[in-house]
Amino acid sequence: MHNPSTKQQRTDDPGYRNEYTHYLARRMAPAIHALTLLAVVAYLLAAGGRALVSSSPVPLLLRLAPAVPLALLAVVTRRESRPMPLSLIALTCVLLLEVGVNLNGIGQASGQRLVLPGLLLPVASSVIWMGRWDFIAAMVLCALGPLPMLFIGFTNGLPIFQYAVYMTIAISVATVLRAFMTRTLFEQFRLEKQLREQAHTDGLTGLLQRNRFLELARYELEDIYLRRIPAAVLYLDADHFKQLNDTFGHAAGDEVLIQLADGLRSQMRDSDLIGRVGGEEFVVLLPGVDLRHAHARAEQLRETMRAVQRPDRVLTISIGIAQCNRAGEGIESLMSRADKAMRQAKINGRNQVVIDQSAA
Repeated sequence: MHNPSTKQQRTDDPGYRNEYTHYLARRMAPAIHALTLLAVVAYLLAAGGRALVSSSPVPLLLRLAPAVPLALLAVVTRRESRPMPLSLIALTCVLLLEVGVNLNGIGQASGQRLVLPGLLLPVASSVIWMGRWDFIAAMVLCALGPLPMLFIGFTNGLPIFQYAVYMTIAISVATVLRAFMTRTLFEQFRLEKQLREQAHTDGLTGLLQRNRFLELARYELEDIYLRRIPAAVLYLDADHFKQLNDTFGHAAGDEVLIQLADGLRSQMRDSDLIGRVGGEEFVVLLPGVDLRHAHARAEQLRETMRAVQRPDRVLTISIGIAQCNRAGEGIESLMSRADKAMRQAKINGRNQVVIDQSAA
């Protein structure tokens, strides 16, 4: 699990892009459903209108046949919100519509063929593609789809040349629309993500707030118990912090807390969860770390914090360790055991690491 409290995600990070893709899928799903329904209605009207105004060598039932799978896809899109299935459904809709364009275009007069329904597809579908690959695939389908119909019955290349010009314009417009929509939706995603992170992180230190830490830790523990890997919880507390606030003011205390949080981040992996759960109290969940390595990590943290200079002395911390050695134990219980060990470290004289005895 990526830890939002350790470092800001880069926009080219695979996890960030994957999150954005799922965000797009949730936003695009209603539009894809609506456009699929519209495609069914529009196709039936176009095929029916074609049957009323002119004859065709293709039987009407065959020309109406693509409407059946289109309707089924419209039903599927109602409850689908995963990126890949949605893209494949949308591409299938484009393919079916192109088949329908060819079926209904056979036998049409040459003058009528110059204005093809297929020219509308690139622009109409431009805003629903979630990735570059599905957009390119859709544009290729739109460009090549009507060609079989155009080649039938023509001995010169003029209609095909006109079609190529019109399709080039349509795809160009679709590309501009998609670029605009992509930029707009990405900015919206970035701002929403930033607001969520601000709501879930401590404003002073940038670490996870207590409730958010507990929420993420529960998910992480489920994975830890499922994979049967070791893990440990560290409970940290800055020594003599009340004395610092009382003597030098809360501004000095805040500055020390900021440096303490920076020191924690510098020593943590991306998979570690860090939360500020009290005024000067912090909790760290270390997945994949056994008790011996957790103790070594805690000692390293304790030594690192001595580099932080308080106005009156160097910063020292007391740390308690609880090992995840009880299957199914909740994060609250682990924190309670680690907190108890930390308090024992205070009793023993502070500036030390104590292991919860039930985990030894």
